[in-house]
Amino acid sequence: MIAVVGSLGKTSTRRAITASLALPPNERHFNAWDAVVRSVVSIRPGQRHAAIEVGIGDKGQMRPYAAVVRPDVTVVTSIASEHHRSLGTLDVTRDEKAWMVRALGPGGVAVLNGDDPNVMWMAGESRARVVTFGFGAHCDIRAEDLALDWPRGMRFRIVASGRSHDATMRLLGRHMVYPALAAFAVAALEGIAPEVAIERIGALPPSGARMEPVPLPGGAFLLRDEFKSTTESIDAALDLLEAVPGRRIVVLGGISEPVGPQWRAYRRIAGRVGRVADRFVICGHCHEKYRPGAIAAGMAPEQIIHAAHSPRRAAELVAAMVQPGDVVLIKGRDTEKLERIPLILAGREVRCDIETCSVRTVSCASCPMLERGWKAGRGPP
Repeated sequence: MIAVVGSLGKTSTRRAITASLALPPNERHFNAWDAVVRSVVSIRPGQRHAAIEVGIGDKGQMRPYAAVVRPDVTVVTSIASEHHRSLGTLDVTRDEKAWMVRALGPGGVAVLNGDDPNVMWMAGESRARVVTFGFGAHCDIRAEDLALDWPRGMRFRIVASGRSHDATMRLLGRHMVYPALAAFAVAALEGIAPEVAIERIGALPPSGARMEPVPLPGGAFLLRDEFKSTTESIDAALDLLEAVPGRRIVVLGGISEPVGPQWRAYRRIAGRVGRVADRFVICGHCHEKYRPGAIAAGMAPEQIIHAAHSPRRAAELVAAMVQPGDVVLIKGRDTEKLERIPLILAGREVRCDIETCSVRTVSCASCPMLERGWKAGRGPP
């Protein structure tokens, strides 16, 4: 039983592990409450491996999950600010998530992100063997010579047990190398040859709306990353965008649970956008929060455009300005449902124009209200 926990990167890591072990793919991204139990009870008799991602939103949740999952291997991806309003500090977050590491027996293995000090703290919380992955020279499984091959993916070398292996993957971004390294580590624990693991991981397509490149007619690309919008995930997306050749357009909604004063977080992120992007399209109520930071970073005011609270308006703006070779990053809170922007650009009929939606178990693409729309003043419960 392989458990995947952490603040960021759980789904991509679980998918990479599933690919490395040649398990049937499971594209469901739900990782809390009954979804965890369903994942456990759905394991088939005789099945040798199962990879389950476990997410939490508050204190006191991980320990009972660990009792249900009873992991043989626990992979910890990162400790970040997500859910800081309920979990508080990073120290509290790491202590809560560490219960899945503490649940390992003496024969278990903790596979830890060696570049994250809060993850490495967990090495002292268990009797289990520890295997580390990352870019640092101290990591047991490490990546070197990383290069972007836009839009096909990434090239790098994996160094493990004194050997070096050339690797490619379809996932995009430096932060997406971590799931590949974690999956390589798990595959090695299970006796899978490095070349086989690398081939399997390299064939894995990006998760939907997580650094997912989507071609547009005329030679431009969307970079869909609207699944979540913490400051860490926005920074990671902008890191990649900065390395992509061509004109860059950023479509950005709100920041999820910014740490500290909101104005400071919005100003910092806007400053990064102003330095990286050529156009800045702002969705939602955060236009005045972003605008000063982008201007201070040198972006001309006329390049900062407010799409109000309408994904349709944002899609119209993008369609009007996009040129061959452009890259359009889409990023926002999950409740803003900016998924509607690429759907409109793809030609879908979208009549749903609500500002926020709390439904998380249904994507916009499969929602029956996408084309019907909601009556004025109405929305999901």
